[in-house]
Amino acid sequence: MNDIRVLLVDDQELFRAGIARILEAQEGITVAGEAGDGAEAVARVDEIGPDVVLMDIRMPVMDGVEATRQIFAPARVAKREKPVRVVVLTTFNLDDRAATAIRYGASGFLLKDATPVMLREAIHTVYAGNAVLAPSDLSTLLDGQFRARKPLPAGFHSLTEKEREVLAFVARGLSNAEIAAAMFASESTIKTHLGAVLRKLGLRDRVQVVVFAHEHGLSE
Repeated sequence: MNDIRVLLVDDQELFRAGIARILEAQEGITVAGEAGDGAEAVARVDEIGPDVVLMDIRMPVMDGVEATRQIFAPARVAKREKPVRVVVLTTFNLDDRAATAIRYGASGFLLKDATPVMLREAIHTVYAGNAVLAPSDLSTLLDGQFRARKPLPAGFHSLTEKEREVLAFVARGLSNAEIAAAMFASESTIKTHLGAVLRKLGLRDRVQVVVFAHEHGLSE
C-alpha cells in the first residue's frame, strides 16, 4: 500500500514544520508539500495531487474556506485521477468557517491542539472517505448554515427504496458493516447502493451524504 500523501497549509512556517515532523514519524504517511496561504494551496493541489490536505482556516491572501471551495470546484475535480480530501484546522470548536468549508467539500475539522494520534487517525479516516467528526456533531455545526430546507433535487426521486434506506443510515453515521447487518444484506450490496446514491445525487463521499441529509431536512 502506498503512503498517504499530505499537503500542509498554514501561514506559520514554524507550525508547518512541527506538523511535518509529527507526520513524517507516522508509518504510512508522507508530507508531499507545504503552502503558506490558500492561493498557494490551490496551486499545489493542482500540481502534486495530494491525498489529504490539512488546511488552516485563517490565512492571508486567501483563507482556507475559499481555498477549499476552489479545490472542489467541479472543473478541477473533473481533471483529477483520484480524490483529494481536506481537513480544516482551526483554533475554535464548532467554527462557522469550518462549517462553510465542510459545505464546500471538506471532510471535517480538527483543532490545532490535536494530539499526534488524533492527527494520524484523522488523516486515515478522511483518506477512507469518512468524516473526522460524528454526524451528530456535524449536524450541530451545520445548524446555522441551513435555516430553510432546500427542495429535494430530481436525483433524490430517482433513488430506489433500498438506496434511500442506505442514505438514511449513512446520514446517521453507520458503517457499511452496520448498515449491512441492519438491512440483512452483504457489505458489497451496501457499497453498490451507496455508489448509486453518490452518483445520482452528485455527491463525493459519505461526508457529503450527511451534509445533503441535513440541508434537506432528512436527518431529523
